[in-house]
Amino acid sequence: MQDLTTDRSAAVPPDAARYVETLRVPAMSVGTYVIPAGAHDPQGPHREDEVYVVLAGRGRLWTPTRTVDAVAGSVLFVPAGEEHRFVDVVEDLTVVVVFAPAETRPGDAS
Repeated sequence: MQDLTTDRSAAVPPDAARYVETLRVPAMSVGTYVIPAGAHDPQGPHREDEVYVVLAGRGRLWTPTRTVDAVAGSVLFVPAGEEHRFVDVVEDLTVVVVFAPAETRPGDAS
């Protein structure tokens, strides 16, 4: 069995946002994103459509056109290319992230 996990949290301060990819196939990639309460979400737009399933915590998802609550049970969609980030994280936020197609990694061909 192939190990499909990619942990981007190595050498990241303990109070920073962390993303761990758990599955990657050409059509999609899936991971878990954890943002501690009060932490800054550094992400920017992605080339892929993105679905967030909020497992725990409380915050808000900001885009240029709206801001929505991100609470346990929420399912949120961000289209490819749209600027977005989590803000006002008041309880440690844990979300499953699905990129379709698979998220482009740094160094991937454009």
